[in-house]
Amino acid sequence: MGKTTGFLEFERKTTPFQAPDKRMKSWEEFAEPMAEEELRRQGARCMDCGIPFCQTGRATPTGAMGCPVYNLIPEWNDLVYRGKWKEALHRLHKTNNFPEFTGRVCPAPCEGSCVLGIIEPPVSIKSIEQAIIDRGFAEGWVVPEPPEKRTGKTVGVVGSGPAGLAAAAQLNRAGHTVTVYERADRIGGLLTYGIPNMKLDKHVVQRRVDLLAAEGIEFVTNTEIGKDIPADELRKKHDALVLAGGATTPRDLPVDGRGLKGIHFAMEFLHADTKGLLDSGQNGSEHKLGSRARGSYTSARGKHVIVIGGGDTGTDCVSTSLRHGCKSLTQFEIMSKPPESRSDSNPWPQWPHIYKLDYGQEEARVKFGDDPRRYEIMTKKFTGDDKGNVKELHTVQITWEAGEGGRRFPKEIRGSEKVWKADLVLLAMGFLGPENPVLDQLGIERDERSNARAEFEQYVTNVDGVFAAGDMRRGQSLVVWAINEGRGVARECDRWLMGSTELP
Repeated sequence: MGKTTGFLEFERKTTPFQAPDKRMKSWEEFAEPMAEEELRRQGARCMDCGIPFCQTGRATPTGAMGCPVYNLIPEWNDLVYRGKWKEALHRLHKTNNFPEFTGRVCPAPCEGSCVLGIIEPPVSIKSIEQAIIDRGFAEGWVVPEPPEKRTGKTVGVVGSGPAGLAAAAQLNRAGHTVTVYERADRIGGLLTYGIPNMKLDKHVVQRRVDLLAAEGIEFVTNTEIGKDIPADELRKKHDALVLAGGATTPRDLPVDGRGLKGIHFAMEFLHADTKGLLDSGQNGSEHKLGSRARGSYTSARGKHVIVIGGGDTGTDCVSTSLRHGCKSLTQFEIMSKPPESRSDSNPWPQWPHIYKLDYGQEEARVKFGDDPRRYEIMTKKFTGDDKGNVKELHTVQITWEAGEGGRRFPKEIRGSEKVWKADLVLLAMGFLGPENPVLDQLGIERDERSNARAEFEQYVTNVDGVFAAGDMRRGQSLVVWAINEGRGVARECDRWLMGSTELP
């Protein structure tokens, strides 16, 4: 490394955010650029550790450990420190097709596995990653790179989320003619309609989609395979198919009163909100944030909002509701509050399961005076008014007790029942698996969690010439795992088509 003592000399700093009271008035991205001098100092903190756990990604029972796309992190940290930004961009793109996405929305398991993190705050890997790719676009270094020749083979990719886009990019790079099919009206999957604009600006997504189109990839929107086009018809049209439709069946909450109006799945809420924003072209004033000028979406304006479930999706619902102008906001989590520091059962280099304020909770604290999350709480029923609208939510506190085999189960605490005002309830409890009928129509075998059965790193289904990757294969996961699987399925699909492959 160029600065072997950098980790001793410089403190960790990350991408600065706009103040919560300011950013809540806009749908624009709230991350602000870091000065080049500071970025070089942050790159200098990478400590030449010998074994860079940060770049060796693998799944563990507690989450990802290290970078699932095997980013060459110490290399581009060093290049940034030396001011060699174009070379850093080359190393970054070598392993990651879309660093502008991961640099914004990835939870950075690489930082959780940083060796420096054992004794000091870890290297600001995610901030450096975003800075490299943003500079690459600003300098005009990121340009379309269509293949020099075509193989004559065609591949259909079902789903345009990060797995589908990564697969398409790699297969196109190999020279195949690729068509991506998306049931929504815009390309991007959850990148477009599952992540709010202030966290990932949709111009950033469209910029990459335009690049892929310029490289020769065809995009077909408003087309659901299995409904608008029969799956067997699509299989006959292409030499191979890659199924990357995601795990979009939401986990429900089957309690009394679930059928009342005003109770929505989180993705239903977020999708409609972003679509209304994009269709209107608005992202500015506080008035527009709270009005219905943006078209058809479920507004939280003036409502008592309760978000059931944590994770990134729950946080996004919190932040979106605040921008609408909600009257109050509470977030329920059935699990216990995480500890302030790593527990003995969660050692480095695992992802640290510790308490933190994410951007949405930080905004809620500024507006309402407290972290909106309530832990170890279970919803028992909903009650409504005479028009069928939800008006109350009934809960009970729980404790987690150990059962047979060490498995923990929730036990209700007698006398802890409580009634909450609720005009809008958002269910953000995760996903159960894929819903796309294409699996049934093609006769794809499922695993015990209803996902498409295909071995990791092989991605081959039981149907010849049909591959599966991303959340449709592995279940709900991170954007960075989706890119990993998109690249991997492209490699195996190319091998099947050509007999060998040069894709990584």
